[in-house]
Amino acid sequence: MSAEPVVDDLTDDLTDDQRVDDQPAEDVDHVAALRVLESESVHIIREVVAELERPVLLFSGGKDSIVLLRLAEKAFRPHPLPFPILHVDTGHNFDEVIEFRDRRVAPTPDNPGGIRLIVASVQESIDSGRVAESTDPSGSRNRLQTRTLLDALEAGGFDAAFGGARRDEDRARAKERVFSFRDEFGQWDPRSQRPEPWSIYNGRIRRGESVRVFPLSNWTETDIWRYIEIENLDLPPIYYASEREVFDRDGILLAVSPHSRPRDGEQVSTEWVRYRTVGDLTITGAVRSRATTIPEIIAEISDATVSERGETRADDRTSSAAMEDRKREGYF
Repeated sequence: MSAEPVVDDLTDDLTDDQRVDDQPAEDVDHVAALRVLESESVHIIREVVAELERPVLLFSGGKDSIVLLRLAEKAFRPHPLPFPILHVDTGHNFDEVIEFRDRRVAPTPDNPGGIRLIVASVQESIDSGRVAESTDPSGSRNRLQTRTLLDALEAGGFDAAFGGARRDEDRARAKERVFSFRDEFGQWDPRSQRPEPWSIYNGRIRRGESVRVFPLSNWTETDIWRYIEIENLDLPPIYYASEREVFDRDGILLAVSPHSRPRDGEQVSTEWVRYRTVGDLTITGAVRSRATTIPEIIAEISDATVSERGETRADDRTSSAAMEDRKREGYF
């Protein structure tokens, strides 16, 4: 195992002098910092493929998993991805996200074979009796994803799963190592995690164990958006502001849909909003915004005082340890 991130041809062809001439100094610094993060993430992805037998990449269609997929492609280009991607489908998704997912994995001239997509369905878990759906007509399927995910990982024999979590999202995620080890039940114990000095990762696992790997651990929300900008990455349109029908529930603006309807006393309004994060639409809130371009979004989040999950995810408001509780159960 190498102790330092691999730095190769990930940077562009411009010289430092050309960058200074063509771009403001602040932009040059941002690009340089992003290329360091990129190199670190690519190093982590390659380490996993070298050490583990059957990795898979968890893909939600959200901005973080889109960046993660781009980094994985860079790690192995010009060859195709040496592993599939896995989407846990709650059945309560934004239509724009599913459309984007299917378009992203489709064959292209550069990748005629496309990307192998595995869809793990929460609805199938419900139908088979693996999980029980809430009797509340507006209840969320978010917690049901855990069982569906664990079943899919077991069925595929996957011993490593890449995730797009970042440490700045939540206190529980701030505790995560880059290599997050799970026991034979898929559960996480923060006290049993291994040290990672000098970016040295120990991927050895015992029979039945697995590891979740977070190559974006050291990225911030602003880093993600700046990388999307310099790489010109496509995104689902819900990330950009437009007029949408929403209603307020406990301070969160939820989308009006067949799966998410207002209760008595909750008024529907048409507002300019966008989404900072992607998830089950029954618990993922929008933020009021007029940001329709990436620079406008970066300026907006630079002024934000709350993380995207803290501001827009109802499931993280149930308790101060909501995320950590779900991680212990086997959550992403």
